[in-house]
Order: sequence, then structure tokens, then C-alpha cells
Amino acid sequence: MAEQPNTEGERDGSCVLLSRAEERAAAALDAQKTRSQIQKRGHRGILMMDQDSKMETVTTLKAAYVPPRSPGVRLRGVRGELLEKHITEMIREKVQAELNPTELSLETDYCSTTQKDFGVEGFVPLIPETTQVHDYKTDQAVTFWSENCQRIQGATAVQNLKAPFRKSTLFSTPISERLDDIQLPPDN
Repeated sequence: MAEQPNTEGERDGSCVLLSRAEERAAAALDAQKTRSQIQKRGHRGILMMDQDSKMETVTTLKAAYVPPRSPGVRLRGVRGELLEKHITEMIREKVQAELNPTELSLETDYCSTTQKDFGVEGFVPLIPETTQVHDYKTDQAVTFWSENCQRIQGATAVQNLKAPFRKSTLFSTPISERLDDIQLPPDN
């Protein structure tokens, strides 16, 4: 079923009865179009009189927007900029050297680290003579704490300087039951 154009007596939509000025103004425009065309495209000529005028390309936001400006002073120091330029130049030279190798860098040195650093001609290794007989199974290990055992706070008195961290019962043995004549550290 084809739609018929609206007549002047029919009303499109619901309007307040006392305010029919809009409906009367659009009644002549509604007569030329069907209801579906009006709903899709609306009424031409109500908002603008010149139908051929073009839309503005500048919006109110674009007209009011001011791009941020620089503060007018240096944000980085001269030394920092020069350092950055120098580092980028060094990196660029390294990359260029890797991409475009010269004839001198094409010669590969197949010498290992051991051959280069430890196999130097004329080197005679000297083994130092032992001054004491050491037994790694029974001797106390030499560490930072064994060398500085006298400065440790909160440790019990050291009986044997060669073995300062051996088990000691001095802390738990009553003074009356001690058999050794050990001089007690002074109380501070």
C-alpha cells in the first residue's frame, strides 16, 4: 500500500493544542512528502532559508582552541643535549661498522680466552712455598667473622682464638660450678 501525502487537516504526531504554530508552519511542507520521507529527512527550509549554503568547516571548539605554547625557556640543559648527541653518534658508528665491515675487521681471530689471556709467552708460574702445615678437614675456616670475633656484640667470651665459634657452656653454667679459672669479661 502506497503512502499518500499529508493533507493540511491531518496532524503528524502529538502537539499541545494551544501551541499549534509549529504544526501550521510545517503543514505546507508536509503536503509534498510522505510520512516516511519526513521522518527520514525532516523538513527543509525551517531552520535555513538559503538551501544552497554550505556548512561551516570550523566548529566552535576549533575556533576557541588555542594550541599549547612552549614555555619559552630551555627544558633540557646544553650538557644533556650534547651527551645525547654524542651517545647517538657512537651508536650510529657501531651500527655502521657492523653493517659495513671493513677489510681489517673481516680477519677473524680464532684465539680462545685461555690462549689469549693465560697462554702468554715468557710467563713462568710460581707456586708459593707453604709456611705452615694446614689440614682442611680439622682447621677452622678463615672468614670475616672469625677474624673479627673480638668485635662482635652479644657473643659469649671466646675461649680459643683458633676456634671462636665452637660450642661454649659458659653462658648457662653457674659461676659456682665452673672448674676452669677463666677470667670473666667485665660488666658494662
